[in-house]
Amino acid sequence: MKKYCHDLYISSVDWLSDKHVLLRLTQGDPLPEMQPGQFVEVRIDHSPHTFLRRPLSINFIDKAKNEFGLLVAAVGDGTRQMMRLRPGDLLNCLFPLGNCFTPPEELSEKRVLLIGGGVGVAPLLFQGQQLSESGNNPVFLLGARSSSDLLELDMFKKLGTVHVTTEDNTAGEKGFVTNHSVLQQEHFDMIQTCGPKPMMMSVARYAREKGIECEASLENLMACGLGACLCCVEKTVKGNQCVCTEGPVFNINSLLW
Repeated sequence: MKKYCHDLYISSVDWLSDKHVLLRLTQGDPLPEMQPGQFVEVRIDHSPHTFLRRPLSINFIDKAKNEFGLLVAAVGDGTRQMMRLRPGDLLNCLFPLGNCFTPPEELSEKRVLLIGGGVGVAPLLFQGQQLSESGNNPVFLLGARSSSDLLELDMFKKLGTVHVTTEDNTAGEKGFVTNHSVLQQEHFDMIQTCGPKPMMMSVARYAREKGIECEASLENLMACGLGACLCCVEKTVKGNQCVCTEGPVFNINSLLW
């Protein structure tokens, strides 16, 4: 797939919490084709301490407005700089990068469960959007430390059934996503997951035990997005692979977890 390096306009900035912001980006020309699971490498300008681009999953596409979304969590100097962006500002983006989840047309006869943790929910909203538009009714299982860390719940609820876990019991069921009762009560043919690596490894173990096909979108550090710097390498059954080019989405059976 062809890659682009463009200055995109920030059309809106929505604060989801004191440490999470949703950026909507647009450009004059029609946006290129993008798929759920793919990501953007963002250049951080006006920061003397930030030299490398930051990878962010594509959160959703709004074709009618020629916009797409990026969900940003303030975790370091680069992302904190992004929190200062305002409508009308420019953001240089290299995109779309990486591969994607199994597309909806290949899942039409399957019951799909999307499991996300923290800011890892970002690509799952996009995948849920595509599944819903194709007539598939996805089920979401979203986990967070506390209710204040649950992101975009209203948007997820428009796309399918939503289940929630929180570690402090402030919303949904208490505990981790793999302890939620929906996993014992319902059958699924495919699990697609993104979030903290320990969570995804736990989801992978559950999927293997139950014989459920499962894909994980990895969140390794990615400096270049093009397979040149090798900082995102993951051990797989085929040897070491760059997550930015061979992934970020992997079938769990290809990972040495």
